[in-house]
Amino acid sequence: MKILVVCGAGASSTFVAQRLTRAATAHGLFWSAAAGTESAVGAIDHDAVLIGPHLRDRLDGIRSVTEAPVTALPDDIFDDRDGERTLAIVRTLLADHRTTSEGRS
Repeated sequence: MKILVVCGAGASSTFVAQRLTRAATAHGLFWSAAAGTESAVGAIDHDAVLIGPHLRDRLDGIRSVTEAPVTALPDDIFDDRDGERTLAIVRTLLADHRTTSEGRS
């Protein structure tokens, strides 16, 4: 599972991505999270995209350039020091996407 964490310059998203990877590993999940900028969304193959809260107004545009599920992170996500909350967000995003995709079949 590859997850892209997007922010304006890629700096704050690096912390979120590292914490998410550690939390996933602690749960026995072989997930990798990487930080990137908005321009990376259409250029990189990934299974989910998390965007920083400050990019929430660009959510629809980001969704339009990828088939992966996309969600905006909450304003206080940078307080998630162990990555557990971010991991829960990704799990919910993926479950919701699966349910929606199955409904379209």
